[in-house]
Amino acid sequence: MFILTTFFRTLRQKYSHLMAPYSTRVLNCDSSAITFHSTSDHPDITCQETLNALKTASHHLVDHLECVAFPTETVYGLGAVASSNAAAAHIFSTKGRPPDNPLIIHISSFTMLNSILPENYTWPRAYEILVKHFWPGALTLLFPRNPEVIPAIITADQPTVAIRMPSHPVARALIAIANVPLAAPSANTSGKPSPTRAEHVVRDLDGKINVILDGGACGVGLESTVVDGLHEDGNIRVLRPGGVTVEDMEKILQEEMADFDHIPRVLVHRRDYLDELVEQTPTTPGMKYRHYSPSVPVTLLLTKTSPPADNLAISATSFFASLINAKTLKIGVLAPADSLLWGFMPLVDGLEWCRYQLGPSTQPSAAAHRLFDGLLTLEARGVDLMLIEEVGEEREGLAVMNRVRKAAGDIRWISFE
Repeated sequence: MFILTTFFRTLRQKYSHLMAPYSTRVLNCDSSAITFHSTSDHPDITCQETLNALKTASHHLVDHLECVAFPTETVYGLGAVASSNAAAAHIFSTKGRPPDNPLIIHISSFTMLNSILPENYTWPRAYEILVKHFWPGALTLLFPRNPEVIPAIITADQPTVAIRMPSHPVARALIAIANVPLAAPSANTSGKPSPTRAEHVVRDLDGKINVILDGGACGVGLESTVVDGLHEDGNIRVLRPGGVTVEDMEKILQEEMADFDHIPRVLVHRRDYLDELVEQTPTTPGMKYRHYSPSVPVTLLLTKTSPPADNLAISATSFFASLINAKTLKIGVLAPADSLLWGFMPLVDGLEWCRYQLGPSTQPSAAAHRLFDGLLTLEARGVDLMLIEEVGEEREGLAVMNRVRKAAGDIRWISFE
């Protein structure tokens, strides 16, 4: 770890000229003008403005080794050439990201994937099935790292590398035109909520990067699901829940492997198993450090989960009364559209409620799509405190609660009785 940190510091000093302030440009890209055909690794692009924007971004990535922000189906990414130490160092310095927090590599084709994997690598059967159904898409897989292609700075000197193929046309087209794999964490200052719109990136990174590709709002709204299927037992370990649900992976594996002697189980870290080593020396982002936190305090309100034996739930009426007594002036609330919380928020002179609905409680995908936008929207409105009500941890709700628990500095159990 010391060697990696020293190496990163040396790179940062050597390439400090690349970190000068930029005049950030936002270039529009029309996703509907980009088409990938199954017989080709390269897209057809029918809009000249979009093609020019992608070529400009590629020029900054490849020729200048700069970072470029671009949309994916999950969140906006901050991309740089994955095979370059200098480019990767630029990602870490731009975000203020700890050097022991690995990056995910994004590819545009299986040809590109094979070019970065170890020679003659044999895939696990479960990986073949997951890729068949969820690539391109919001699924990241761990593979053995090929040290001849992928530098140690990308993986925090770990022996595995996280790789995915995004389904967003702009992301995939950018990678194809650049013709290099891109390392790309979320396009934000480290620790803050991930951006799901180009304006979120502008607000955070304006002047720190040269180009932002604006492809509209991200469809999923949360980062990819990260899977480790490299263990001898053949089971799938979900290191970070995300856009591909545990339920969907279980269903596909059971259907496709019904005739096999062993059907892999899908195990979620911290729900089904614990691994302290992987938390201290993570193989993938989102495991070691606090993430997704806006610049104001966040309190998680548990309205479905029973409190532990040494704790008691307080009534919603008492909880909101305590906020009034604390003279909090502007409070942001994120909760499902059909939440009972909305009926307990008192109208008091000098107290402003800023409401942000996360969609119906029966649609966790809506909460996933809206969570980060809600955090960033309420932050921009200048609230003093944010309250987030829990959602059920089924399907996308598992990923939502993974992010909310990391963002919250306080937890309260609330009763509606």
